[in-house]
Formats: sequence, C-alpha cells, structure tokens
Amino acid sequence: MALLFPKRKSNMATTVERIGVVENKVENLNEKLDDLKVDVKEMHDCLDKTRDGLTAKLDEMQEASGSQHAALAKEISNIKSQRDRLIWTFAGVIAAGGFFAGHADKILKIIGG
Repeated sequence: MALLFPKRKSNMATTVERIGVVENKVENLNEKLDDLKVDVKEMHDCLDKTRDGLTAKLDEMQEASGSQHAALAKEISNIKSQRDRLIWTFAGVIAAGGFFAGHADKILKIIGG
C-alpha cells in the first residue's frame, strides 16, 4: 500500500516550527515594548525639564514684574505729590490774588498812608 499511496511531505509547518515562529514574534513585540518604555521615560524626563525651566522663567518674570510695578507705583506717587503741591500753590495764588483784588482800596490806603 505504501507504493500506491506514497507518503507526501506536508507543506504545512509542524507544530514546533509554528510555535517557534510565534515565540519569535512575541520576542520582537517584547523588544518593541521595551523600546516604547524607554521612549516614554525619555519623554517624561524631557517634559519634567521643560516644566522646571518654564517654572523658573515664570518665577523670574514675576519677580521682575513685581519690581517694575513697585518702581512705577513709587514714580506715580511722586508725580501725584508734585501735582497736589502745584494745585495747592495755584489755589493759594488765586485766593491771595482774589483777596488783594477785593481789598485793593484798603490795602492801598494802608500802604499809601
């Protein structure tokens, strides 16, 4: 009977060969997963450095802004003081001028004798 039906070699891979292929694919997936883990860690480190740098820059800018606002507040306060002095001086001059204008005849009599 062996002559009538010769044993054919199967084109299908044996179970052991198929398991070997699957193991190889799993190993490749594990390597890719390890690479992804490394990439994610590097990205986290980069984001941490960026966050720290931005925080430091924002702190620096806030400090500079605070000192600028303090300087401007002092300058505005000085300008307001000068303005108030000038307003009161003009008010005094106007009041004195009005007083002298209203009492010019009496003042001239006192001075003139």
